[in-house]
Amino acid sequence: MKDIVRLLHDANSKYNWVGFYMLEKSEPTLALGAFEGVPTPHTRIRLDQGICGAAASSGRTIVVDDVNSDPRYLACSLETKSEMVVPVLVRGKVVGELDIDSHFPAAFTAEDRELVEYSVRIVGQYLESFSA
Repeated sequence: MKDIVRLLHDANSKYNWVGFYMLEKSEPTLALGAFEGVPTPHTRIRLDQGICGAAASSGRTIVVDDVNSDPRYLACSLETKSEMVVPVLVRGKVVGELDIDSHFPAAFTAEDRELVEYSVRIVGQYLESFSA
């Protein structure tokens, strides 16, 4: 996961913050894992909070072109303009997600979404190989 966040962050100048949140087993909360970018105050996010919580709860990718127009957005940085959150699935169940913030509005193209969803599938397959 560290390698994936570093590669995505370094490969695209519009990806200003890239990080994994993993679902805690003891409670319905996402905990910050590997990330690249400025540290965030949101190290734990409940599933009923924010775009991250919505993506984890639904099990679907969420792309927000303008975070200021989405009431679910949890402000991490005043510079963030758009966000993409892609759930990590293991055997069809959400175990975490990859969150990407951009300082550019509507930063994420269909190609970006495809690349990030592919990257997350790799993580899901890797994690699946270790779960019983």
